[in-house]
Amino acid sequence: MMKKMIYIAAAALLTLGIVSCEDPDDDHDTPIVPEGYVDLGLPSGLLWADCNIGATTPESYGYYYAWGMVDTSSEYSWEAYIYGDYNSESGSYIMYKYNTTTIYGAVDGLTTLQSSDDAATQSLGSGARMPTKAEWQELLDNTSFVWTSVNGVNGCKFTASNGNSIFLPAAGGRFGEALDGDGIYGRYWSSSLLESDAYYAWGMGFISGYRDVFDGSRDFGRSVRAVHPAIQN
Repeated sequence: MMKKMIYIAAAALLTLGIVSCEDPDDDHDTPIVPEGYVDLGLPSGLLWADCNIGATTPESYGYYYAWGMVDTSSEYSWEAYIYGDYNSESGSYIMYKYNTTTIYGAVDGLTTLQSSDDAATQSLGSGARMPTKAEWQELLDNTSFVWTSVNGVNGCKFTASNGNSIFLPAAGGRFGEALDGDGIYGRYWSSSLLESDAYYAWGMGFISGYRDVFDGSRDFGRSVRAVHPAIQN
């Protein structure tokens, strides 16, 4: 009789959730971090890749892309750019996609890269993408930075309050067929168009002692660093 009462009491406790096999200290809000990404504890929970697209180590430069193009090129110019062109006779530009201003032709109103035009998504697959202008700003607002070198490569190290960090090499940029500024500055694309002037898109740039979001001509070859949305347990 006594054993039966104990079994009934235990069953009641389990039904009420008083007895549990789960650790009460389990933290279900801890994000799952995919391989190749770093959790910087950002307000958005966004995870940042530890290497540039096309690189296998944090200090490697990786590939350069014109904004909205998912393939590298031997030349970075309006002549080689698939979503815009320059008419040398009239001295005017035309944009074939991502255009908000009538001076550049037909307006489509697209202001953020579609996944088909996102170099990070096309290189790394679903879930990976290029950061927006606002997400670059979030990184700058929530990390400290220092100009340093890793294995002899100059760049900036961004360190978050949780102690985690990412290194962005000063890979310079490409215009025409030339590489310029490598070892001196870094130029990284965002997925955001400059809405007031579709000739330009937003990115983030740095030199020793300074970093900020900036706009740049869409045909320039810049580095790309991927991000990934937070994955919760």
